[in-house]
Amino acid sequence: MAVPKHKVSKSKRDKRRTHQKAAAPNLSKCPQCGEFKLPHRACPECGSYKGQNVTESKE
Repeated sequence: MAVPKHKVSKSKRDKRRTHQKAAAPNLSKCPQCGEFKLPHRACPECGSYKGQNVTESKE
């Protein structure tokens, strides 16, 4: 069984974890209202998807 011989320092531990960060979501502009939205989803502001109104708008 693998057992560490020495304590791993905070610096060494944190250097190993540098690549484990959450990525920011990719946002695209809605062509109808110009608000930012997640791609391939209906716009939460105007309710349009691919130029068609698919949900009821908040207004």
